[in-house]
Amino acid sequence: MASALIVHLPHDSTDIPARYRDQFVLSDEELAKELLAMTDAHTAALFSGICPPENALRASVSRLLVDVERFADDAQEIMASRGMGVIYTQSSQRRPLRRPLRAEERDQLLKDFYYTHHARFTQLVAAVLRQCGKVLILDAHSFPARPQPSALDQAQDRPDICIGTDDFHTPPQLSEALVGSFAKEGFSVKVNAPYAGAIVPTAYYQQEPAVSSVMIEVNRKLYMDERDGSRLPAFESLAEKVRSCSLIAVQSCGFGC
Repeated sequence: MASALIVHLPHDSTDIPARYRDQFVLSDEELAKELLAMTDAHTAALFSGICPPENALRASVSRLLVDVERFADDAQEIMASRGMGVIYTQSSQRRPLRRPLRAEERDQLLKDFYYTHHARFTQLVAAVLRQCGKVLILDAHSFPARPQPSALDQAQDRPDICIGTDDFHTPPQLSEALVGSFAKEGFSVKVNAPYAGAIVPTAYYQQEPAVSSVMIEVNRKLYMDERDGSRLPAFESLAEKVRSCSLIAVQSCGFGC
């Protein structure tokens, strides 16, 4: 069945192929802890079933290797100031993460993982546009209950749900509907705090109003033990609420196909 909805999952992979292990200066134990801290664990399951499987796009490798959600040019990327541009150099604790890369190593990483991902992303958006005449990208994330030292927003009062918007690509009625839908279920909700923005492929960014996007971030304390990454007993119930609240808002704004 055709759907105008795409679910983008940029940060739930933990895969770092063995051939890149020598780039990281952390011990195996330290790297495992960093993966636990930085991975949006279980987001694929949290948002499963919202769209057809072919409309879900997941990054193939961990963000610690290449972060497909960042700008490729560090001059454009605010998180590069924290050593977390497209190629991370610092950990969540603001300590050295990897050795200096040669220019050819960096270029190869971008070619193999970043540009490949964004080509798939652009192709998927184009296909949905052809089929439905419009598209909504739901950028799916999670975040820790307490800010990491690397976070730009260090406020300790973090909501259950964060809705990220873009001035051009997020219809105000959509963000309002999401806030209302989650609040009705008893969740605390903030817009663009502690994280802001919503991703759109470069080919459409600030150019194509038929491409809409919104980010939904779920506080990890709601569904997992942040000490070991295991799911809490309430995981399935929480996941159902996340899916239901998201779909109610999306469908109320006319994003069916």
